[in-house]
Parts: sequence; C-alpha cells; structure tokens
Amino acid sequence: MILFTLFAFFFAVFLLWRRARLAVAIASIAVFWLLAAGWLAAPLLDWAQRDVSHAPQPDFGPRTALIVLGDGTEHNGDGKLVPKHDAMFRIAKAAELYSSCKRHEATCKVIVSGGNPQRHETSEADNYAPYLLRLHVSGADLLLENTSLNTYENARNVARMLRGERYDSLMLVTSAYQMPRALLDFARFGLAPQPVVSNARHIRLGVLPRYSNLVNAEIALHELIGIAQFHVYCAIGWF
Repeated sequence: MILFTLFAFFFAVFLLWRRARLAVAIASIAVFWLLAAGWLAAPLLDWAQRDVSHAPQPDFGPRTALIVLGDGTEHNGDGKLVPKHDAMFRIAKAAELYSSCKRHEATCKVIVSGGNPQRHETSEADNYAPYLLRLHVSGADLLLENTSLNTYENARNVARMLRGERYDSLMLVTSAYQMPRALLDFARFGLAPQPVVSNARHIRLGVLPRYSNLVNAEIALHELIGIAQFHVYCAIGWF
C-alpha cells in the first residue's frame, strides 16, 4: 500500500503540475526503477534490519518463554489456509529453540501471538499451532494469543498474558526487519526479551527490475514508518 500511495502521489502531481510533467514522469520512473532494481530498496532494507544480526546467542533460564510473532496467512494452490513464507521461518526457529530449551530447562513455553487482521478463516496463532505441534512442541507448553491485529497489540496482549507469571528468560522470535520495531513495542510494556532472528530478507541488485525487490522495499518502508509512528505516538501520549 505504501508504494501504491507513492505511485498515486506521483500521478496526482503529474496531472496537476502541467508545466513540470516531463520532470515528474522522469522522477517517478527513476524512483520506481531504483526500488525495483534494488539500488534504493537495499539501503531501506538494511536500515530496517539494522542491529539485529549481532544478537547474542539465546540464554535459556529455568523458566523460559519463547514469543513468536505472526506474519499473516495465505491460501495455497489447494485453497488451504497456511502461514505466510516468513512465518514458516519463525515457526521453525521457535521449534528449534524449544527443543534446545527442553534439553536443559524444566519449563519452556511457546507463546504464539497473532490475531486475524486479514479476516481469514482462523487467526494466525490458531493457524500456526498445528505446525508447531508437528515440530514436537508439546500442546501443554503452547500458549495462543489470537486477538492482536498489529505488532503493538502483540506486545500489549503478551504482556497481559505474562502478568503475574515469572520467567527467567524471555525470547522474541521474528524476522530481522520486524525486530527493531517489535522490541520498541515490548519495551513500552516493560518487557525486554532477547531478540532471536528467524530470517532476514535480501535484495538482488541489477539493471532489470524485480518484483521481489519491490516487495522488500514495501516491507522496509512499513517498518521504518512504523518506528517513526511509534515515537510520534509516544510523544503525544497515544502509546
């Protein structure tokens, strides 16, 4: 939606500013080519994924909770509702951490946080749960938070779930591009989980435009605007 809004902006300027139509057309083509070819998308994505590649190794405690953030659902070729691409990395990383945790500690919980902002058949948390169970996460250790509609609500609702509970170690599992904003949101509710990156996105630089680069640019802009919005909302008292 952000890139579509940018296109709409250029188009509106093109229609309204008649004497500069050629310059506006050249500028819009240049911007979208730089995004699609990767030369502008790459620094945007690097900025969104900053400071997460050097996170320390997970430090499990006697009572550990793994918080997994949702990334949406989609229908596959057979019409079945499945986790989106990046969500599968998060599920796999959470199962890997859970397995390591159970080998060393007595209490290991997996909290999956994700409601149904897309208005599909089920929430993200409910959709992801069977995949975690198949990866040997015990049903007794699986907790679902299935009402949040965005990252801020993920943090707020998980904080409510953890209220009154004592955990020696909290870990946040999500993709690299979402981690900086997610940590801000969790800190807003007094939580400082260890960041565990499930996957990172990459740009393919070149001359020819690539749709994947536009997708990555959209994701990066969404996160960067979300971080700016967080600080503005905090400053005016909305968060």
